[in-house]
Amino acid sequence: MSGVPPLAQRVEALPWEQLERDLWLFGAAKTPPLLTPQECEEVRSLYREEERFRKTVVMARHNFGEGEYRYFAYPLPPLVQALRETLYGHLAPVASAWAQALRENTAYPATLEGFLARCRSAGQHLPTPLLLTYGAGGWNALHQDLYGDIAFPLQVTCFLSRPDTEYQGGEFLLVEQRPRAQSRGEAFVTAQGELVIFATRYRPLRGVRGYLRAALRHGVGRVRSGARWTLGIVFHDAR
Repeated sequence: MSGVPPLAQRVEALPWEQLERDLWLFGAAKTPPLLTPQECEEVRSLYREEERFRKTVVMARHNFGEGEYRYFAYPLPPLVQALRETLYGHLAPVASAWAQALRENTAYPATLEGFLARCRSAGQHLPTPLLLTYGAGGWNALHQDLYGDIAFPLQVTCFLSRPDTEYQGGEFLLVEQRPRAQSRGEAFVTAQGELVIFATRYRPLRGVRGYLRAALRHGVGRVRSGARWTLGIVFHDAR
């Protein structure tokens, strides 16, 4: 792709100070477009290559919603691996700071490989990045992506389709359960190539006497027409 900087350079150039502020304030942050249209199409096209995946889930069979997703097998496709590694490097300091704020005795390794070694020691060795597709009427129930005792506190959704052109609806949903208060919901309208970084299960919420845990769940609103594709980057592996 002539004129397009390498992916690692583009990740480095993201507005990380603003993204970190949003993560602390809201438990989620949306990036400017990071992936090119060509990269989005390349990732979507992988869905047809059965050998790249270890598992397919039809959501309706499990009352998860309406849609389908596939977990990648190792080795991950180069673009997916690069995203997982480079994003982790920027998010690990945030994860460690969150743990400190919540008085957890946890510090996250500086590299993805260091963190995955921790997962393997806990019996978690199956890759969790996944490719998701929704047709008209598709949706995803509010949930958390937890696959074992070890969980990285942040994860990422990459948006691969063009809203209003390829699909309508299908907003990314995030609901926060605040301690002793009503839940707060947010719907993200995203462009192709953008990312949403968000809390996997809870974030630090400043209270009168320090930080409290605010639990978060994410999902997808109903797709009214067309087809919606996303790539999920989960940093911890599964049992």
